[in-house]
Amino acid sequence: MVMAQYLKDLSFESPRAPEVFQNVQSPQMDVNVDVNARNFGPDQYEVELSVSAKAKYNDEAVFIVEASYAGAFEIKNLPREQLEGVMLVECPRLLFPFLRQVISDATRNGNFPPLMLEPIDFMSIYLANKQRQQQAGGEAAPASGQQDA
Repeated sequence: MVMAQYLKDLSFESPRAPEVFQNVQSPQMDVNVDVNARNFGPDQYEVELSVSAKAKYNDEAVFIVEASYAGAFEIKNLPREQLEGVMLVECPRLLFPFLRQVISDATRNGNFPPLMLEPIDFMSIYLANKQRQQQAGGEAAPASGQQDA
């Protein structure tokens, strides 16, 4: 059950404005996505979805947008071995459309075309991280991935 969802952090920079608006070329995009989860009460978890996007033209930043969107979830009656998958796959899947809108609005409000993030396959990211964890024999890394737009 979703108890709450909220914007935790938002940053937008356009370091070369206003000169950047004279250039009509399409910038190169570098987009990174991270998912983190933590327990904050009995059967209560916070899942935080973060995106960092940097638009570059000729190796100079056009704009940088970073946002973290989170949800507080109550997860009951779930076998412990399934909890991690739900927190790192299903919860981010619910949060993503809202974070996508925040990113889109921030870039549009910065006088750039809205950055519309492509859908993210959180299951593939989760499975890749699990495989790396098993190969390394170490601690679980947070679900994270890179998406090029």
